[in-house]
Amino acid sequence: MCGIIGYLGKQEAEPIILEGLKRLEYRGYDSSGLSVGDKNKITMLKSVGPIENLEKLIATNALVGNWGIGHTRWATHGAVTQENAHPHTDCQKNIFLVHNGIIENYQQLKEQLIKEGHRFVSETDTEVIVHLIEKFFQGNLEKAVIQALKLIKGTYALVVISRDDPEKIVVAKKSSPVLIGLNGNEYIIASDPSAIVSYTKKIIYLDDDDVAVVTKNGIQFTNLNYEILTKKTQTLEWNLNEAQKGGYPHFMLKEIMEQPQSIKNSLAGRVIEKDGIVKLGGLENIKARLQEIKRLIIVACGSSYFAGLVGEYLLEEYAGIPTKVEYASEFRYRQPVLDKETAVLFISQSGETADTLAALREVKRRGVLTLGIVNVVGSSISRETDAGIYNHIGPEIGVATTKAFTSQLVILVLITLFFGRERQMSFSLGQAFCQELYSLPALAEKILAQRENIENLAQKYKKYHNFLYLGRKYNYPLALEGALKLKEIAYLHAEGYSAGEMKHGPIALIDKNFPTVGIVFQDSVYKKTISNLEEIKTRQGPILALATEGDEEIKKITHDVIYLPKIKEPLMPILAIIPLQLLAYYLGVSLGYDVDKPRNLAKSVTVE
Repeated sequence: MCGIIGYLGKQEAEPIILEGLKRLEYRGYDSSGLSVGDKNKITMLKSVGPIENLEKLIATNALVGNWGIGHTRWATHGAVTQENAHPHTDCQKNIFLVHNGIIENYQQLKEQLIKEGHRFVSETDTEVIVHLIEKFFQGNLEKAVIQALKLIKGTYALVVISRDDPEKIVVAKKSSPVLIGLNGNEYIIASDPSAIVSYTKKIIYLDDDDVAVVTKNGIQFTNLNYEILTKKTQTLEWNLNEAQKGGYPHFMLKEIMEQPQSIKNSLAGRVIEKDGIVKLGGLENIKARLQEIKRLIIVACGSSYFAGLVGEYLLEEYAGIPTKVEYASEFRYRQPVLDKETAVLFISQSGETADTLAALREVKRRGVLTLGIVNVVGSSISRETDAGIYNHIGPEIGVATTKAFTSQLVILVLITLFFGRERQMSFSLGQAFCQELYSLPALAEKILAQRENIENLAQKYKKYHNFLYLGRKYNYPLALEGALKLKEIAYLHAEGYSAGEMKHGPIALIDKNFPTVGIVFQDSVYKKTISNLEEIKTRQGPILALATEGDEEIKKITHDVIYLPKIKEPLMPILAIIPLQLLAYYLGVSLGYDVDKPRNLAKSVTVE
């Protein structure tokens, strides 16, 4: 979603803030701005469109000063205009503020502030905060911020500076991520670690209702009741090279190509082949509680939800645990039946997904065991779940997930083995799983070697505007994820369907201009899926098939085949998604789109 950056130190703030904004571009934005302070003066510049437009403004307006804030906005309240871009300021041009989140009661607050004489210049909910702070400001910025926050309902990551309380940055958090990087006497505030990784790896994450006051003398943490807090410094595991393209034209392609290594990283130190078991350090401390679990609910959004659907098949078939997958955005508004024999597993790459985080907090309120699969160390979900597992794959910059999705699938297999070997899974089956898990990186390399063939297929299929993705059993969630990738990256209409459901409606769409991507491996549902694809061929629908190496029968249906090496059926999704990612990538590129920053999308959805 929107990106925040702030700096206070000895260096000129503008270049550091600008670089931070560029590193946050991948999150999605439509305007940007910054405010830089020098003694008792603050200069603000804002622009619509790419950050290059802001750079042009900076080039003609020298910004001097060693403290300031910046923002990339993704429009929620109000159109994409310079007035609506952040930072926002008050009537006196004293308070300057950037904000991620949603203020739910902004309309009531705005009406009251207008009656009191405040003049609003934007359509945003954020501007209400800056005028509230102005209302309470009496020379001390943090006191005014805290008084304002006590009146606000909603979510926020807030970074504020003041002309009349200079060389100070106040930071506050509620349900939207923000962290502070430490580099000697320099402090860098950001909504995302990727913005600060080139400066420091020492970071402090803020928790909900935390307020941080940053000055040249250090940082003081309090809550909204002015109670002093002690915060733990963490070490960021990422490095600068991981957050750069490394010679690839796009982050998305780089991250697709990184999957053999990211799969290795997710497996590292966790698989004990000789015993046919896995060791998951994040779950060891609650092993006794997990043995009492009789039902599992998986809660996630987007691609993480589709990964969860694969997990549902795995856990029920091999661990004997009744499992249900729920959209976080729906789960939080239902009245789910939860008890002490139920565990809820939350999946999120960022660990900050707003709906998933809200669902987690509701489940915790009911005293139910919560687990997490998260990539970002120190993120809200990683800190608030009772136990969990990190992906350990480094930063994922491309907006459309690739390596995080395959890692989530790998970890769901590991969780299945963890539960299964404690319950119904035999030693020999556990050992067979472990052996095949180790083969995944090499097999992924083999699939990636087909890049050129898949690029050629993308050129052939880019003339079409509608696609149907079909799969059964473990491959049904892949049909959903493959279709989502095509929508996200190539802006083409695509539907993912269970192959068995295709004849219950979608088959009416099939003709020579409506191709199908059929996921049809030699597995337990092979003959059934072949039969479904035969129905499409009969209606002259073009078919692009993902099939098992050596399968000649598939050629009777289509000449367009991407062959994949054979592996145990429940592990096939980890490999099969890779060609679907490449297909979406090459279709998006061939159609001239920026695949790293797809329109209207954000990497981390931190508002509802």
